[in-house]
Amino acid sequence: MYGEDFAAHPQEIYARLRAQGPVAAVELAPGVDADLVIAHDAALRVLQNPSLFARDARRWAALNEGRVPADSPVLGMMGYRPNAMFSDGAEHLRLRKAITESLARINTARLSRDVERVADYLIDQFSERGSADLLNDYAKLLPLLLFNQLFGCTGDIGDRLTHYMSMLFDGQDVVRSNEELNACLMELVALKRRQPGEDMTSWLIQHPAGLRDEELKDQLVLLMGAGVEPERNLIGNALLLLLSEEAPAPGSRGGGLLVEDALDDVLWNHSPIANYGTHFPLQDVDLDGTVLPANSPVLISFAAANSDPSLTDARQTLSKGAHLAWGAGPHACPAKSPAQLIALTAIERILNALPDIALAAPARELAWRPGPFHRALVSLPVRFTPTAARRAAAPRPVAQTVPVPPTQAVPGEQTPKKAKGWWSSFLDVFRV
Repeated sequence: MYGEDFAAHPQEIYARLRAQGPVAAVELAPGVDADLVIAHDAALRVLQNPSLFARDARRWAALNEGRVPADSPVLGMMGYRPNAMFSDGAEHLRLRKAITESLARINTARLSRDVERVADYLIDQFSERGSADLLNDYAKLLPLLLFNQLFGCTGDIGDRLTHYMSMLFDGQDVVRSNEELNACLMELVALKRRQPGEDMTSWLIQHPAGLRDEELKDQLVLLMGAGVEPERNLIGNALLLLLSEEAPAPGSRGGGLLVEDALDDVLWNHSPIANYGTHFPLQDVDLDGTVLPANSPVLISFAAANSDPSLTDARQTLSKGAHLAWGAGPHACPAKSPAQLIALTAIERILNALPDIALAAPARELAWRPGPFHRALVSLPVRFTPTAARRAAAPRPVAQTVPVPPTQAVPGEQTPKKAKGWWSSFLDVFRV
């Protein structure tokens, strides 16, 4: 599931896997085996049955026994972190309550304005060129910058957070990126304990759950990880559908869609997170004739479940309640409404700003990023009539520049002047 063939033609792979039954044996990465639940009803039984299927990755037998490579690229997504995603029972309820009640404090009108400001800033960076890569110039950066806003990041912290989270998602120097990301978020937590504000970090600190600093850091990693990669894929895949004259998948409604309809179509046919929701059976479990060994990873294929032939009626209407793109059960996505608002606002903003925007290459020629978990474009090239920036944009930031740590400074020498990153450049334009 990590090869380019799967990335290019996932539904063909799912169709072949269905010959094995509702569950199929797969390889997620070299040396990493798992069972993939591909039937809709079987997926629901796993997602809704925490008494048989746990989320705590410390149960992973193959990893504990050294049979999973220590540098495996899937560990960033599947390795244990003490957050709500990898916890069960009372601990899960405590951590999830802190997250859901903090999310509930987000003002939707303010969130919409924040998305508009980030969108305007990014559009200004390329509007005069007449061309752009809407994935890497827009859909990828928008949620990263938005989370800096939601977390209450300073310019320096936000630049580092954006940089290292981007590196993690792109699989670059994963060990160091993870260490730097953790250090950056611990610095943010310390800052917000001293100087609380109207932001998610401060609200989590203030929550009655009494989260420790390490717990706070890992809930922030969860929020950003669960919000950035899926959001960029939701925005990118929906923009592809809206700009394409071709129907991208069986059951879709083709061109001329409203933005809301395009988002529903993507959630059904190109789930931003295609395969995830890792569970570990507490004992050997017989799931419709397939024995799932205790403490072995069982993943849910949201994409395959959504294309299950048994869902014919629901797929014909693209019923919002039937697809599994948001998960189900006690670990269902708690940020469904904000995520949809962010994508809707971001897409409408760019379509209104650049009304004649069009694909610069046929949709069928666009490449999809390999990987077992996501449905993600490599790029989304577009062209449009050049348009003057709507405000004086700051100089285009250097995306790969991060602050020089003080420990690297040479005594007696002047500290090199650091180039601004995306977040501090944004703050130069929008004082928020």
